[in-house]
Amino acid sequence: MPVKVSVVVPVFDPGIYIEDCIASLQRQSMPPDEYEVIFVDDGSTDGTPARLDALAAEDSRMRVIHQENSGWSGKPRNVGIDAARGEFVMFVDNDDYLGDEALERMYAYGVAHGADVIVGKMAGRGRGVPVELFRRNHPRATVENAPLIDSLTPHKMIRRAFLERTGLRFPEGRRRLEDHVFVTEAYLRAANVSVLSDYVCYYHLKREDGSNAGFERFDPVGYFKNLREALDVVERYTEPGAVRDRLFRRWLRVEMVERLRARRFLKLPDDYRRELFREIHQVVVERFGPGVAVGLQPTQQVVAALTAADRYDDVVAFAEWEATVKPLTQPGTIEWRGGVLHVAFTAEYACGREPMTFPAQPETTALEDTPKDVAHAIAWVGAQTAARFRQATADLLLKERSSAAQYFQPVRFTHESVPAGEDGRVRLLMRVTAAVDPAALPDDGVWDAVARVKFGGWTKEVRLGPVSRAAGAGTAAGPVAVVGGRAVRPYWTEPHRNLSMDVGAGGTWLGLNGARAGVTDGRLRVTVPLHVPAATEVPLLLACAARSVEVPATLVPAEGGAVIEAGLPADALPDGALWRVAVCLAPGATERRFHRLPLGVRSGPGGMAVVAAPRPRLLVRLTRRVRRVLGAARTTAGRLGAVRASAVRASGAGRA
Repeated sequence: MPVKVSVVVPVFDPGIYIEDCIASLQRQSMPPDEYEVIFVDDGSTDGTPARLDALAAEDSRMRVIHQENSGWSGKPRNVGIDAARGEFVMFVDNDDYLGDEALERMYAYGVAHGADVIVGKMAGRGRGVPVELFRRNHPRATVENAPLIDSLTPHKMIRRAFLERTGLRFPEGRRRLEDHVFVTEAYLRAANVSVLSDYVCYYHLKREDGSNAGFERFDPVGYFKNLREALDVVERYTEPGAVRDRLFRRWLRVEMVERLRARRFLKLPDDYRRELFREIHQVVVERFGPGVAVGLQPTQQVVAALTAADRYDDVVAFAEWEATVKPLTQPGTIEWRGGVLHVAFTAEYACGREPMTFPAQPETTALEDTPKDVAHAIAWVGAQTAARFRQATADLLLKERSSAAQYFQPVRFTHESVPAGEDGRVRLLMRVTAAVDPAALPDDGVWDAVARVKFGGWTKEVRLGPVSRAAGAGTAAGPVAVVGGRAVRPYWTEPHRNLSMDVGAGGTWLGLNGARAGVTDGRLRVTVPLHVPAATEVPLLLACAARSVEVPATLVPAEGGAVIEAGLPADALPDGALWRVAVCLAPGATERRFHRLPLGVRSGPGGMAVVAAPRPRLLVRLTRRVRRVLGAARTTAGRLGAVRASAVRASGAGRA
């Protein structure tokens, strides 16, 4: 069977952090004979070489190439390209990992659309990843119709014939931004680039020890020398004009202006800040014409202008002001309708603890000259933010807590100017309603609601909250719903009172203690505080001592909740016995989970009857408390015994 994908992994001293990478490569859904993994060990000095050799000996998909240390990832990737046999080559770093279906999905998507380059959706744990690029699938993406240039890390799947035809390889040696040079050229020379956004293919991780190569503080002189090489690629494959300016704008915005803003800039030592500023200033004046900065957002234009004018102190002062700016959200109504959770909230920006205010009658004016001082710069930003307010956007993303996978939710929003006092200024407020369909989420887990607010040159994300203190932390944000065969519980986190959603929720979290029940003509009817969009077949479990009986039931929508209806098999339930009742809300799950209801049924001469189930929680709590007290007493006694023994030994030693 021809190899479809060769995965190339450059390796240098990853320690335990390579294990998740290995495990994810072995879990791939692509048939084992259709892909290979090439680990290129770049002179590791830890136990990794032996680990990889043992892996290759036991798994025929795995190959290992050892070489002397080259100083960076470029040469190992090139060695991997030359050794690859696959139709496509996929680049993975040794401390990251893939989604289980990544290779299969990316390959199929690339083949379907004739792509030379396939960009898979990324999730970042402690590391920034593109967001807007993955808002939707782009089967035929270009640097003109999609924000491709926002994704310049090497973690792509690339057709090997394209690499051979173009001779495209990574720059080698100890350096920075080798991936920018490589990926930019790939984008500009590919016949087609496809972006797969409906599945998280790549998990980009920050190590707990903070030793990722990209997190090392760089030498500004060398870094911006390498950055100029990426700009050279753009000049080589584009003509002067709007497209080139747009591409250059990416480096001006991300690698320069953003490094000089707010806390990111202020937290650096002053001597390093000055060196960084000096190198950025040189690139700006050498390489960027007026058409590059003019496309930036107002705040970014100010920083670019001050940098071009070599006004370091004003850049610092502007950063100090920007450090006080943050998004402010206020949750509104949250309700289920037809299996969809509708989440309303407002979003605006605050300066310090107070909402920002803006001129009520602003005019759009170009920044034709460098602001005369920081006060003038702040005033201009305020006026332009207000003038462009109709372009402002707000989004709601759901981010899975353990994996950091995130997905945009459908939203509607309006813009509103709210009077903010007698001086004629206004607050700029967006009223947002998101429609969250839990059935569309790929996995069970805790999903945190994150508001993304974009205007004025600020694009910031913040957890949706806090809800008013009256709602209380740790409380439900609405009833539990049964959607797509899963129990879904929206709630306010503790102690910050932000909105989260537990998909596949279980246990007492479901809040079924409010259930009410009765038996009529042998049929059990239980009213439960659940939202159910349509009638659903669910099993009930009747349990008594060591026996249990499972009966079919129907969960149907009802006013104020839902109703469970089931026929009780009287002949299978002996008289006098108390049968506890539990319901499985997700019968199609791999592991069925039954949730206890606060009731039982008992069969007697008069037929079946509902009785209150005993509540063992108080006894359980008392038992746990007694155990803790006894445990603490034993611990204290043990410590005292140890102290006495030590004292005796010391006394004996003194006598000796």
